Amino acid sequence: MSTPPRLLIIDDEEMALINLEHILKKQGYDIVTADTGSKGLDLAKSGQFDVVLTDLRMEKVDGMTILEESRRFNPSCEVIMITGYATVDSAIEAMKKGAYHYISKPYRIDAVRKVVSEAIEKIRLTQENIQLKEDLKKFKDAGNVKIITKDPAMLQILNTARQIALTDCNVLISGESGTGKELLARFIHDHSKRSDGPLMAVNCGVFGEELLTNELFGHEKGAYTGANAGKPGIIELAGSGTLFLDEITEMSTNMQVKLLRVIQERQMMRVGGTRTITVDVRFIAATNRNIQEAVQTNEFRKDLYYRLNVVSLDLPPLASRKNDIPLLAQHFLEKHSKMMGRDMPSLSREVLNILKDYDFPGNVRELENIIERGMALALDSVIEADHLPDDIREFKIKTFRRKDGKLPTLEEQEIDYIQKVLAETGGNKTLTADTLGIDRVSLWRKIKRFGLE
Repeated sequence: MSTPPRLLIIDDEEMALINLEHILKKQGYDIVTADTGSKGLDLAKSGQFDVVLTDLRMEKVDGMTILEESRRFNPSCEVIMITGYATVDSAIEAMKKGAYHYISKPYRIDAVRKVVSEAIEKIRLTQENIQLKEDLKKFKDAGNVKIITKDPAMLQILNTARQIALTDCNVLISGESGTGKELLARFIHDHSKRSDGPLMAVNCGVFGEELLTNELFGHEKGAYTGANAGKPGIIELAGSGTLFLDEITEMSTNMQVKLLRVIQERQMMRVGGTRTITVDVRFIAATNRNIQEAVQTNEFRKDLYYRLNVVSLDLPPLASRKNDIPLLAQHFLEKHSKMMGRDMPSLSREVLNILKDYDFPGNVRELENIIERGMALALDSVIEADHLPDDIREFKIKTFRRKDGKLPTLEEQEIDYIQKVLAETGGNKTLTADTLGIDRVSLWRKIKRFGLE
């Protein structure tokens, strides 16, 4: 919420109305009051309020009517019932009709603040989820391969990938493990003239030299003991499509020579064969290593490097795409809720903040694993911090350094902590001051001193 949450308070007892308004105005909310149920109902029908706090027993129009009408005109509005005549039956009825909470008079001030704050947090999460779902639709409707991002660097990479997809040139993709190199290869294939053909993928780090040779080139009948029939290799099977060679730097030098010949001559022979086979395939290679260093140390052939590196695309780690984390998390929530056959949960604000601060050494793949784990452990509709792995929850403590590796000054640490607490409380100054253990005046002075407005 970019603007202060709007609250409607309805109570026909003047003192109760004044007290509630005084308590909640300190929290920075935009407050509107009504001293009769009729006035409150007219205001509630406008649908302009995030939270409605209403007394239960009032003349002409009671709290139950206001609850029903508020929810009818504004389904996202949360209604909190307050009454001095609390009964189990009335509480059950209110909850059945969609009340967020039921508070009995006399109430504790902190309890009211807490309930209202939690109701607003629920609304924030709902609104963020709706927005994330809308953002996801943009990716769902475009092509078969979905690369979900709004990061400027990633968007530029995708723009370049679309352009080169039509040129049929070879492509070298670099990036850390888990950044989506194979997904980008599929994206290029999907947008190319070869999209009707197959995309074949092989991980060069999985096989030894002999097995990789057989996997790529195939073999003729009788080529070796046990070869009772001929078998085409992946290069041949790729036909007029695309061959994706993952972890290309793990390929042996001898194997590199064989691959170079295929790329140069557009011809190959099966193992044990004498017949030359013409191939028409596009090569996309990928590595998580610094391939230029491998070339300098003669681990990777320079001529093969130049053949593959017609266009290079370097995928950034997830840690440098912080704004993509909520969007990707929403995508994985949707994906795994369908796989598990359950309603899609949401992430608490604390979880989102933890994920945004985390460095993700495993990148997007690790984020998906975290979301899947959270869904498996969460019994209700919200994934909380307790559902995250211990090492991720403790990450903030472990990384008590600045980005340049130096320890922060006490002032820098104080600024960082105040900002984090303000973000956690949604900018609520009173809750922030309570969390920091200082009064509002002291907090205001620090905000002014550090320029945190």
